[in-house]
Amino acid sequence: MREIAPTGTLRAVINLGNPILARKDDSTGEPVGVSVDLAKAFAAKLQIPLALISVDSAAKSVEAVTQGQADLGFFAIDPVRGNGISFTPPYVLIEGSYLVKKDSPLVDNAQVDQAKHQVVVGQGSAYDLFLTRELKEARLVKAPTSPMVVPFFMQGTYDVAAGVKQQLEADTQKYEGLRLLPGRFMVIQQAMGQSNAISKAAHQTLIDFVAEIKSNGFISESLYRHQISGATLAP
Repeated sequence: MREIAPTGTLRAVINLGNPILARKDDSTGEPVGVSVDLAKAFAAKLQIPLALISVDSAAKSVEAVTQGQADLGFFAIDPVRGNGISFTPPYVLIEGSYLVKKDSPLVDNAQVDQAKHQVVVGQGSAYDLFLTRELKEARLVKAPTSPMVVPFFMQGTYDVAAGVKQQLEADTQKYEGLRLLPGRFMVIQQAMGQSNAISKAAHQTLIDFVAEIKSNGFISESLYRHQISGATLAP
């Protein structure tokens, strides 16, 4: 117990840059969402207080956990992040999509990776890490955070925006002249994670918790309650 939460309070970092899993409540300004529900449930299971640390990007979540400022976080599983984070098995799957302007000649995901194309991604996001490895010709352009991808995209002469499908769909309602390319370019495995410095026994406690909440319906109920359509329960 002491190793999982050395301060006696479970410090969970919440990435508000992933709107599928967390957001600020309009009335209270407090973080709410699936990841908040999970943090509360884990703290209750451990029978210790909970402190939420809100950040606006995945990169800041990684930094908080790897530098010992938080005890756990909620991450897309990625080998680069695995250098400092120990992940549980995934609890939800999230689709990544491409967005273009309506007059773009692009009609298929396979057409994106060309040298003439600039693809906007959120700095340090799962999409940034994935596309850094996968795109061989197209050039990545980094927006400060994932929620800033489409506003950033609209301000320049870029060709493609990449991000969470649900976020991009919402942005097509805010900005005129945009469309999503069909299908998806990746599926993100979203997991809970702790610092690699933690013992196997302490990490197993978190793994067991994730297995429990996947099997007892907690995740499905949380997705339903927060009206999340952009994520599915991981098998």
